[in-house]
Amino acid sequence: MRIRIGSDHAGFALKEAVKLHLLATEHDVVDAGPASDDSVDYPQYALKVARAVAAGEADLGVLVCGTGLGMEIAANKVPGVRAVQVSDPEFARMARAHNDANVLTLAGRYTDEPTAARIVDTFIATPFDGGRHELRVAQIRDIENGVGLD
Repeated sequence: MRIRIGSDHAGFALKEAVKLHLLATEHDVVDAGPASDDSVDYPQYALKVARAVAAGEADLGVLVCGTGLGMEIAANKVPGVRAVQVSDPEFARMARAHNDANVLTLAGRYTDEPTAARIVDTFIATPFDGGRHELRVAQIRDIENGVGLD
């Protein structure tokens, strides 16, 4: 699986741990930065990862900031991205299975490394269910494209 990963300073330590975990499980991981825990602005890293996923350069993305919320908001501004902030493996499963989520955001200040590994593994391993969920994901695409659902 091709995975693009990024963080801000608050998520740097967890990003590094997740990256090592992914590399150990033989995924193709590209780190979009940053290279240290020096203060940075999260939107630029969310944009790098989200654009790579939307362009098909990565199958999935993982973003980490203090809460995961800022990264989620910023990544969701890129058409084609369905980013979700997840704190539990079951939510990761549901986000992939029902929403075809393609970017996972994590809370670096609130998620321990073993939990993050379980969340990431579940997110990656879960396929989109399709079926009745296909229509709903298509409706999300319509909203992105300015098509009304009236």
